[in-house]
Amino acid sequence: MNRYLVTGGAGFIGSALVRGLLADGASRVTVVDNLNSGHERNLEEIRGSVNFHHIDIRDYAAMRKAMDGVEVVFHEAAIPSVPRSIHDPVPSHDVNINGTFNVLRCAKESGVRRVIYAASSSAYGDTPVLPKVESMPTNPKSPYAAQKLMGEYYMSVWASCFGLETVSLRYFNVFGPRQDPGSPYSGILSLFMTAVLDRRSPTIFGDGGQSRDFTYVDDVVALNLKASKAPAEVVSGRVYNGGNGGRITLNQAWELLQSIEGVTIPAIFGAPREGDVRDSQADTTRAITDLGHSPQYTFEQGMRKTLDWYRTSR
Repeated sequence: MNRYLVTGGAGFIGSALVRGLLADGASRVTVVDNLNSGHERNLEEIRGSVNFHHIDIRDYAAMRKAMDGVEVVFHEAAIPSVPRSIHDPVPSHDVNINGTFNVLRCAKESGVRRVIYAASSSAYGDTPVLPKVESMPTNPKSPYAAQKLMGEYYMSVWASCFGLETVSLRYFNVFGPRQDPGSPYSGILSLFMTAVLDRRSPTIFGDGGQSRDFTYVDDVVALNLKASKAPAEVVSGRVYNGGNGGRITLNQAWELLQSIEGVTIPAIFGAPREGDVRDSQADTTRAITDLGHSPQYTFEQGMRKTLDWYRTSR
């Protein structure tokens, strides 16, 4: 029996989570992905330990079958772009809200014990208070942020009304190997990686002074594993920040990559993106107290490991 299922498991974070589960002792992991943004190559070297289902999370019958015998679901599947949700809101609504509802419905009917949900720090919006604490009022600025917040509410309701254990982790700008730089909506650090290796200027939207709590993907994986094991009476129905508590500006990130590579390449600056927040930083007190959150990678360590991966995978 495969105890674990990862939706979006062929994506950047999902595939890292599959590796983390296998390294933590899982013999096999069930992966669900429609390959809209994920890639089977992300699972290539662990394919023998993966039960892969090429299905959409909105497909009730297929999801219900895939969850048979599963104990814990990690719900990573989403259309994860603020700009895309503004320019084309219907698909992101359908996947991020209707798809999440379907995952919860199937989990309950299949006897799943716990669902760990990939929530988003975008729920906080652009409030000036730093760091962001889970008890703060939310103020989403984009359809994507509102959709992910609605997912949190659904998680809480399924815990209180239906007895399904749920934990929501608000991710703060996750980066690392296998993040796809090939889309205009890709994470900024993946675009920085390819730019510095190509020796060309990246485009920074805004003045580059906006800051983010960039969190290395392996630390996010470790937090997911801890969330899957924590006592239900402590964590079920709750929301936790999934950052590392730091704050780096985009300009600082680009300067670090130039320093690592020993090059000087001025960035190009464009107009700020719609729905973008100025600053983001996680208060990790609750995650430390309840989940034992303990990030192992500094920003520079994560950047060096990520750059090495991009260099060797080219």
